[in-house]
Amino acid sequence: MTATSAPNLLSSVVNQVLAIKPLWNFAKGRARHMMVTRAETIGVPWRERVQALRSRRTEIGSTEAGPSMTGIGELSPLWQADLEAVQNPRLVYPDYYTTSFHAYDEGNLGWQPAMEVEVAAQAVHAKIWPEAGAAGDDRLRQSYHDVLMAQLPQTPEAIVDIGCGVGMSTEAFQATFPQAQLTGVDLSPYFLAVARYRQQERQSTGKVSSTATPITWHHGAGEATGLPSAAYDLVSICLVFHELPQSAAKAILREARRLLRPGGHLAIMDMNPLSEAIQKLPPFVFTLLKSTEPYLDDYFTLEVEAAFEAAGFERPSVTFNSPRHRTFVGRAV
Repeated sequence: MTATSAPNLLSSVVNQVLAIKPLWNFAKGRARHMMVTRAETIGVPWRERVQALRSRRTEIGSTEAGPSMTGIGELSPLWQADLEAVQNPRLVYPDYYTTSFHAYDEGNLGWQPAMEVEVAAQAVHAKIWPEAGAAGDDRLRQSYHDVLMAQLPQTPEAIVDIGCGVGMSTEAFQATFPQAQLTGVDLSPYFLAVARYRQQERQSTGKVSSTATPITWHHGAGEATGLPSAAYDLVSICLVFHELPQSAAKAILREARRLLRPGGHLAIMDMNPLSEAIQKLPPFVFTLLKSTEPYLDDYFTLEVEAAFEAAGFERPSVTFNSPRHRTFVGRAV
């Protein structure tokens, strides 16, 4: 049996297996172990990078020593200030979000998942193109932007990146459209705190052009961002839809339409359930994947083109931008 684009016999069997708590915990733990081991084998410094983030001793650009470390990987108190700088204390988290994601019991609402997003993405995307290795994540994001550059009629001046995580997708937009006003939106204040710090790192090391417009980080839900209506040229949702129940995905499409100016564009890049790479996933690997992605069946069965049209967009174009990913681009009507 292989994985398919709809909940077939294999998917049903996997769901039954994962409904047994000890087996689900085993699958989650196994998935995590495989990911960390694989990352370090291909040159992604998983544990080193996470330890460096946890135990940061100074603010970027400061010459003052911060609190001394009393243990390997101790969480620096400096992170609390970053968290408070981005967190909306009045935000009510939707029920679908307060569950386990990616083998973390706390889901996305904690420091460990936030500090492992970068290295996890590098590990997961390393073998999309065999020759790319650890640079596969950068290449994937570039392939997405190549599609946008080819299809957008003009350079966007204001962009919202929904589900921006720790800012990797937003940083890619900053490199592609350095003069655009960029707003990164995410439900996890921990992710946004890391995004804020990563941006400071990139600026201090010259990875961000001195003329680039700074990124605004916004703590909010993708389906109710609180951002102004009809104020943006492009809404991007990168590697997020596979983490959403269909009700939330459709609500986010409607919110994207509200945010866009007439003629603005919505772009979504995510896994392609119809790709050969996903269709032929071995049952064991498919089980591990589903143990870390609670809404995968919802995504695999979502009729994305129809959902675009129902939310007020023209029928989107579909481009296969990697052997495992696809990009939808639709114009607001």
